[in-house]
Amino acid sequence: MAREYRPNARESAVISRLDHAKESQRYHAMNQLRQNIEEIAEMISIKLIEERLIETTSKTDLAGQIQLALQTLLDSEEFEVQYQTANLRTLVQRPNFISLYVTAFILEKLIDHKCIVDIFGTDEEIYWSVNKQVNKYIHLD
Repeated sequence: MAREYRPNARESAVISRLDHAKESQRYHAMNQLRQNIEEIAEMISIKLIEERLIETTSKTDLAGQIQLALQTLLDSEEFEVQYQTANLRTLVQRPNFISLYVTAFILEKLIDHKCIVDIFGTDEEIYWSVNKQVNKYIHLD
């Protein structure tokens, strides 16, 4: 009986394990986000204002908009998240997908909101400010 020859069996196994680990990590991060969504939105808005990256007329509206973005992330499919973050994917090496999504939301949608006076930070400064707050609640191993 002939044996089926798979030249890339090891590569396929490694890729499969890496994909599984990535999906598991994403699932875990989304569960942590779901549990801490209000606190994360509040802390992100406070830090953006404290670090003078965003000037706003209402901190409450800003926190509400960020919470809405996080909720949208929870309800989105992988393709939608990738589409929203496409132009920022190369902003930092190995970005946190939640921080990247919130940064894209701030730079593309929140800038036009009525409570926002101006956004002063660069893309990277906003990402790192958001990422610090996200990492306090969501631990990716």
